Amino acid sequence: MNENGLTEGDFTEHAEPFRLFSEWLADATKSEPNDPNGVALATVDTDGMPDVRMVLLKGFDEQGFVFYTNFESAKGREILATMKAAMCFHWKSLRRQVRIRGPVEIVSDAEADAYFATRPRGSRIGAWASKQSRPLESRFALEKAVAEYTARHAIGEIPRPAHWSGFRIVPQAIEFWHDRPFRLHDRIVFSRTADGGWEKSRLYP
Repeated sequence: MNENGLTEGDFTEHAEPFRLFSEWLADATKSEPNDPNGVALATVDTDGMPDVRMVLLKGFDEQGFVFYTNFESAKGREILATMKAAMCFHWKSLRRQVRIRGPVEIVSDAEADAYFATRPRGSRIGAWASKQSRPLESRFALEKAVAEYTARHAIGEIPRPAHWSGFRIVPQAIEFWHDRPFRLHDRIVFSRTADGGWEKSRLYP
């Protein structure tokens, strides 16, 4: 952890944002008590009303940042309507934030199948049983659905539901924020250029 904020080395040595993000996520993995990959995901509904919730980042590379969900959930429907989203990581133990925004694409079936197969069996059953974000008449109704799908898939592999897959935010901007005394925070933003590269700039706190 760098107590002195974002150094000039951070600014000059990183030509693109992904290596710096990888370093910060590795730091968070060591210092955060729970879910260093937890991230606030912001979307907007058809009326332009913003919505936000926590999800888990399940992968990232130069293509973007991936998470998985029920496409019939509120966030699934909102993303499918706009194909845009934003994320904010906040690692309190490090006094750091990373903000990401950009268009969204759906991951390939192969990617979704591969990740779904790694989930605990109970989570795979839950993906079938839960009508995510829709009204639930009672806890018993959910438990009954879980029991029904558990019996249905008692033997063999559990296939991925067609309505369950992944989204990838393809970042147009990634901002790194580090707390500094007297609210004189360090902020570096990487912005995508027309040729697919990155330009960097410092921002006032």
